[in-house]
This record gives sequence, C-alpha cells and structure tokens, in this order.
Amino acid sequence: MKRHHLDFTEWEKKSLKNPKIKAEYDRLQPEFALIQAMIDARIHKRVTQEELAKKIGTKQSVISRLETGRGNPSVAFLKKFADALHTRLEIYFTAI
Repeated sequence: MKRHHLDFTEWEKKSLKNPKIKAEYDRLQPEFALIQAMIDARIHKRVTQEELAKKIGTKQSVISRLETGRGNPSVAFLKKFADALHTRLEIYFTAI
C-alpha cells in the first residue's frame, strides 16, 4: 500500500476550495490570529507557560488551554497577559 504525503500548505490550499470549509475557516480566523499572537508574544519574550502563569496569577494549564484554542479570554485577562510580557494590548477593527 502506497501512502501519499500531503503537507499542511497543500492540504489547506486544497481544502479552502470547498466553500463550506472556507466559510468556517474565515469565521474562525480572528480566534486563530489571537491564539497565534499570544504564542508569538510569549515565545518572543522567552517566557514559558509556567512563568507567564505565575506573572498573571493563574495556572499553567490556563495558558495551555488558551494557546490550544480551548479558552475564551476576557479583555481584562488579555490586558494582564500583555502586562506580564511588558507589551501593549491593541485591538483593531478593519473594514472589509
């Protein structure tokens, strides 16, 4: 049995041709962007999930849930997150 390897970029490009998948992907894009921004900020500051959790006053598991998309942080929590990393929280609305 021969297996075909499909990398993520190819899979994504192919999958997004399906209008239903594309609509759901677009609907979830802001959540994906927030998650990636949180991960990027933490990694850029070279802070572990555990270190960040201590700075915020929460548990490492909370940070993990947020970074895997299983959490729904409030704006107040995002402010604490930004403060703990010595960054500034900015939220934008862009015309479409």
